[in-house]
Amino acid sequence: MATKLRLQRRGHKDYAFYSIVAADSRAPRDGRFIEKIGTYNPNTNPATVELKFDRALYWLEVGAQPTDTVRSILSHEGVMLMKHLRVGVKKGAKTEEQAQAEFDAWKATKAQAKTALLSKQAADKKAAAEERLAAERKQNEELAKKVAEKKAAAHAAEAEAEAAEAEPAEDAAEAPAEA
Repeated sequence: MATKLRLQRRGHKDYAFYSIVAADSRAPRDGRFIEKIGTYNPNTNPATVELKFDRALYWLEVGAQPTDTVRSILSHEGVMLMKHLRVGVKKGAKTEEQAQAEFDAWKATKAQAKTALLSKQAADKKAAAEERLAAERKQNEELAKKVAEKKAAAHAAEAEAEAAEAEPAEDAAEAPAEA
């Protein structure tokens, strides 16, 4: 029986959610499977992967062939590297301790890169928010300036109207005195 590690689609329309399964290659995509070894959710940022590491490694070691997408997921999670290191241990190229140390170093580097990426994304998000806030402040200042100019113009026009009304009244008051 040819076994494959592949994705089994779950979720609903426009919201795909996948199970990572070990299945007979002749079984339908969403049909019967031997064992569920994890889940993959591409809808989150970054994509969420939950994986039974030891079971995935077991299926690879007994000959299960991963599909391209599952191979990529397993590679990102370190399962493919561990398989490669275990083959080296079996051939006598490395000891178990050396292989584990190399895997731990890779894992630490991967975690450090992920932390750096998350902090960079948070900093970019904060900078974008500050930029939007500065643009909004500038727009509010321009709007306040326009409103102040309108109020000043209205006040000046009102003052002129009062002055114009006061002038004829003064002229009228002075006119009878002259006559």
